[in-house]
Formats: sequence, structure tokens, C-alpha cells
Amino acid sequence: MTKEQRSRNMAAIRSTGNRTTEVALRYRLVRAGIRGWRVNPRDVEGKPDFVFDEIGLAVFVDGCFWHGCPKCYRPPKHSRPYWRGKLERNTARDKRVSARLRRQGWSVLRIWEHTLKKNPASAVARIARKIREL
Repeated sequence: MTKEQRSRNMAAIRSTGNRTTEVALRYRLVRAGIRGWRVNPRDVEGKPDFVFDEIGLAVFVDGCFWHGCPKCYRPPKHSRPYWRGKLERNTARDKRVSARLRRQGWSVLRIWEHTLKKNPASAVARIARKIREL
């Protein structure tokens, strides 16, 4: 791929409404009968993928590439300094947002994209367990 083609490809990746993560989890939550959530609320710090306002639960589905999954992340071969910095900023932001939400009284769950793809039932079960705890 040329640099321009790669740039167009990366720019086309959406931050919300991603079918392999957010939409897949939404579908699974509905099928499991789990209710009471909102999607990408702008009024909650960090715009979690799902929030359960009544119990104070924020759920993020982190893409393995964009958030530096320890199992799946493979750095691109080109522009390594750029991508290293990008990943460091993303992971620092994730930690900062989670800490702020916890200080505000929220419980935070982060689910890796690969978990949702390989075993979506475990991701839904994890959310259901947390809901029961809260």
C-alpha cells in the first residue's frame, strides 16, 4: 500500500459505531436481555461505549490496535516513532479517563476487541456479573 492509501484506510476507521466492537456488543447485550444502557454518551467523561447510569457502570471496548493490546498489538513497520507516540498517548488517556471516572463514583470495565471477537459470551457475562455486583 502506498502512504496515501494507508492514510485513507486509517482515516476511514470510525471511533463510534464500529461493527466489530460496539455494534457487536450492543447486539449481544440485547440478546442477553441486559437493559438500561446508553451508547457513547457525551455527558460522561471519556465517552464510554456503554454506560449504565442507574448503577454507575462505564464500559469501554478497546480496539487491540488503537489501545495497544498486550496479546494482539503489532506495531506498523512504517512511521514507528509516530505510532509509538500515538499508542503511548492513547494508553495514557485510557488510564486518565478511567481514574477520573472512578473518582466520580463510576465503576469502569474495559473489554478488549479480541475478547469480543473470540468469546463474546464471556464479555457479556463479565458485564452481567458487574451489574449484579453493583
